[in-house]
Amino acid sequence: RLILLAIFLSLFLSVQDCYIHDFSGCLHKGPGRIYRAVANEEFLLECVLPSQNRTHMFNNSFLYKSKVLWFWQHKPEEPLKALNNETTNPTQEGNALWFRPIGINAAGIYICMISGQKEEISCLKNIIEVQAKKNANCSDNGKNELSLPIEMGHSISCPGIHCYSHLQRSPVTWYKHSGLKLTNDEIRLVPIYKQDAGIYICDYIIFDNSIQWIMRRVIRVKTTARRNTVHTPNILYPSGMKTLEVELGKPLKMECKVLFGYENNVHSAITWYRDIKESKSELCLLNSTGLPVKVMGQFCERNVVAMLREVTERDLNSNFICFANNSVGNSTGVLKLKRKERALFKYILPSVIALLVGLLLGSAFVYQHWIEIVLVYRNYLAKDETIGDCKEFDAFVSYAKQDSFGSDSTCLNEEQFALEVLLEVLENKHGYKLCLLDRDILPGGAYTDDIVTAIKQSRRVIIILSPGYVNGPSIFELQAAVNCALEDNMIKLILIKYKSFQEPESLPPLVKKALKILPVVTWKSSNASSPNKQFWKYMRYHMPVKNTSGFGKNSLKFFSKGYLTWLSIAERPVGEVSRLRKAW
Repeated sequence: RLILLAIFLSLFLSVQDCYIHDFSGCLHKGPGRIYRAVANEEFLLECVLPSQNRTHMFNNSFLYKSKVLWFWQHKPEEPLKALNNETTNPTQEGNALWFRPIGINAAGIYICMISGQKEEISCLKNIIEVQAKKNANCSDNGKNELSLPIEMGHSISCPGIHCYSHLQRSPVTWYKHSGLKLTNDEIRLVPIYKQDAGIYICDYIIFDNSIQWIMRRVIRVKTTARRNTVHTPNILYPSGMKTLEVELGKPLKMECKVLFGYENNVHSAITWYRDIKESKSELCLLNSTGLPVKVMGQFCERNVVAMLREVTERDLNSNFICFANNSVGNSTGVLKLKRKERALFKYILPSVIALLVGLLLGSAFVYQHWIEIVLVYRNYLAKDETIGDCKEFDAFVSYAKQDSFGSDSTCLNEEQFALEVLLEVLENKHGYKLCLLDRDILPGGAYTDDIVTAIKQSRRVIIILSPGYVNGPSIFELQAAVNCALEDNMIKLILIKYKSFQEPESLPPLVKKALKILPVVTWKSSNASSPNKQFWKYMRYHMPVKNTSGFGKNSLKFFSKGYLTWLSIAERPVGEVSRLRKAW
C-alpha cells in the first residue's frame, strides 16, 4: 500500500503539461496541503493562501465566491474540470467547497485561484485522499452528529483520533463555523448552552512515511432539552377511538401520529397491530414505514404509516391499534373502518331533496303571486287578443238599478260602483272599453234585444251580484249572458260579489249552476279603490289581454262619443231612465 501511495503522489507531483496556462505553476509545484477524508461524511476544503491570516477557516461572503475559481483533476491522464455554480456536490460557498457527503470518487487534485491577488502565488494546489471507514482498521471511528442536553456537561472529541495513535500527530485544531476556537484534543462544554449548537471542524496532522497528512473531520452539534421526559407518548391521531370511512377493494394508508418527549437514549417506538373481533388469537403485527421526524423544541413528532393493499370485509371486522411506547410508558389509539356510503345517498339524495324543496318553494311563490306574474307577462310579452275579433266592447257591465231594490244612501250602492268606481279604474286608468246600459245603448229599442246584442258585442260580462240583483229583474241579464257564453266561447263571465246574498229558489237551474262554477271576485266594502288592490288585480286577470299602452290617444274618439250619450241620459231623472228601460 505504501508503494502504491508513493506512486500515486509522484504521478500527481510530476505533471508536465498544464491544461490551462494560468495553472501551469500550480501543477508543477508541490501541493500546498494533503488531506485525508473519510468517505460518506461531510468535508470542507477552503481556499486560503499561505500569506493570509488563518484565524478563520473559510468565509461565506458572496464577494469571495466571485473571486475564487476551482478546478479538479481526478486522475493524471484526465483534463482539469472547472467546478462552477451548477455543481451540486461539492458546492461552492464563499471561498470553500462543501462535500455533503464526500465520496470515494471525489479524490484527486483541487486547484483554487484567487483573482486580483498581488502575491507571487495566486493559486493553491490541494490533494484529497478519501478513505473508506472499513479500511481504517478502527472500530472507534466516533460520531459526526451529536445531540447535547442543555445545562449538562459534555465533551466533544475529534472522531477517529484514536485510530492513528500509532502514528506521530500534532495537537487538534478546532474551528466552530469559520472562526478559530481553540487548540486541544477535545472541547469541554460545562454547562452546555443553546448557542453551543453548530458545525465544528477538527484538524490534526499525522506523519505517515514522511508525508504530512491533514486529517479533517466535520461534526454537527445540536442542543436539546435538558432532562428526559416524564410523560408517556401522546398519540395525536388516532387519539382514543376513531372511525374511518373506506371503500371496499381500494388501498388504504393508515397513519399514526405521535408526540414524544425528549430522551437521551431513545427508547421510543411506534407499532401497528390488527385485532380481529371474531378471532381470539393474539394481535397481528402489521408492516409499517416511518416518516421523517419533526423536531419541535423539547418534543419530536413521529409518523408511522401502515398500508392495506385492498380493503376487505375482514378489515371492516377488525380494530387497528397504534401502539406507542417510550421509557416512561405506552399509549394506544384505535382505528375502526366503516363502509363508506354510496355517493347516491351522500351527494345525490341531498341534492334531490334540495331540488324538491326548491320546487315546492318556487311553486308556492308562483301560486301566491300567480296573478302578478300573469299581469307582468301580459304587459310585456302577451299578444293583444282583441285584434280582429269583431267585438266593440271589452266588457258589458250588469248591475241592479237603484230603484230596483232599496238601498242605504250613505253607502256606495252597486249602481254607483258600476258608474263611478268600475268606470274610473277599468276604463279611465287601464283603458278597457266598458258597455254601460244607460250610457252606450240608445233608447228606443227592445230591452231584451239590446241586452243580447250588447253582450254579443262584448268580450267579457261583468255581473255585480247583490241581494237586489238576484231578486230583481236584472237577473235576466245574467241568464242572457250565460246563454251567449254557451254559444260564443270568446265571451266569459266575471262575477263580482258586491254584497252577500241568499240565492232564491226561483232562480233558473242554468243560473244556479253558473253561480257555482264561474269565477267570483269579492269586493270589500270601502269608499275608495286603494284598499282593494287585490280585487283590481283579479279583475285585470279576468279581463281580456289588451295592449293599453296607447290608451290616451286611441280612446279619445270613444270618450267623445260616450260623453255625448252620457249627457243625454244624465239630464233625465233617474226614475225616468228606469221607466224608459222598462218600456224597452
